[in-house]
Amino acid sequence: MTNTMDLRTNVHSQSAAAGKVLFWGTFGLLMASPLAFGAVEPWSIFLMETISVALFALWIGKQAIEGRIRIRRNPLFLPIGIFALVIASQLVFHTTAYTHATVSSALLYVSYGTLCFLASQTLTRGSQARRLAMIFSVYGAALASFALVQGISSNGKLYWLRQPRMGGWIYGPYVNHNHYAGLMEMLIPIPLVLSLTHLASARSRNLAATAAAIMVGTVFLSGSRGGMFAVVIELLILAVVLAQHRRGWRTATGLAVFASIVGGLLIWIGGNNLSQRIGTLGPANSEIASGTRAHIDRDTLHMFLERPVLGWGLGTFPTVYPQFRTFYTNLFINEAHNDYLQLLTETGLLGFATMVWFVVSVYKRAIAKARTWTSDANGAVALACLLGLTGILVHSAVDFNLQIPANAALFYVFCTVAASPSFVKPVRKCHMPHEPADETAILQETMQEAATNF
Repeated sequence: MTNTMDLRTNVHSQSAAAGKVLFWGTFGLLMASPLAFGAVEPWSIFLMETISVALFALWIGKQAIEGRIRIRRNPLFLPIGIFALVIASQLVFHTTAYTHATVSSALLYVSYGTLCFLASQTLTRGSQARRLAMIFSVYGAALASFALVQGISSNGKLYWLRQPRMGGWIYGPYVNHNHYAGLMEMLIPIPLVLSLTHLASARSRNLAATAAAIMVGTVFLSGSRGGMFAVVIELLILAVVLAQHRRGWRTATGLAVFASIVGGLLIWIGGNNLSQRIGTLGPANSEIASGTRAHIDRDTLHMFLERPVLGWGLGTFPTVYPQFRTFYTNLFINEAHNDYLQLLTETGLLGFATMVWFVVSVYKRAIAKARTWTSDANGAVALACLLGLTGILVHSAVDFNLQIPANAALFYVFCTVAASPSFVKPVRKCHMPHEPADETAILQETMQEAATNF
């Protein structure tokens, strides 16, 4: 009997340890990828793919230790699977214009899917979500502070050491300031929502609000017009949510005043350069001009009409686009600067419709959970994810944030978290009225349940 109990204790200990590695490994990878220049270089892409596969292998090992396979279902698994079939069809039926590019991009999407799966299996409790919210808030504020310091003392190199191979507009760890803004669009709602809930102490809420202000400030100081617009949309949506909630218009007005003060300070700190950047739609630095973007959009639509069903193949845009380009430029157009059009062109109507299904499922599930956001971890997580996803979806209409692996991985994981089932609660035994509760037994059962679900 003692040997059996020792064996069970050992199994639970090993399972809990594996669960911790899976949890922190998954979300740690999401936070580390932006630091590696957004995971856009071959070595950083390789690391993302390798680590995600290693984590999945560990998850399989955890199931083997427990002696059973338990999968926490998510409504997004079906559209993810259908999208995988669309890409597989491009390869099997040889409809892709460049097989190597499609295989390379498909491997990246396998990595995204693996991280989504692991996030849904490991983030199962409200306590984990609250801990992650604080960590992401500190992470976002630290990254924003670094970007601010680098922006003031920039020497044109990443981390003051690495010279970009193809130029760019450096901000933070990204070569392109728009992609830094895309990352912040997803992170800002986390401390912002946390500061307005009852899920943290007053001190923690104040710190979260400060973190959000720093992060918002750097989006404006980065000069990304798409990022500025996306953040404004996020704040307006949050103001509407607050106005419709029991807190009424007073909190919404306070949020609007906060946003106005931050904007005024930014214009003052940023000086004329920031004011001109907000007010102009013309080209700046090495950015593609708005007129050029319009030409690219038209050319991309012509590409789509040539292969409307399955598209040209995932990841083939830079290979195919030159034969459809209708204007002169000495720039290499490697992306469509519109994630929607690029998805439509590369995967056709089948792939695009699957992604629409994916996004609609996210919003349908998350909106239902977000109703109790002020006092429930499920609702707070859903609202924070919804705001961040909305921001980057707005920005994606004029940029290619979802072609940047670090941003895309975070986007898809946030989608999965937003649509996931409610967090589990510890199971306690029911006791008869005449039977005293054994609190020690209840505590042991709760700890055992938590270790099993981790």
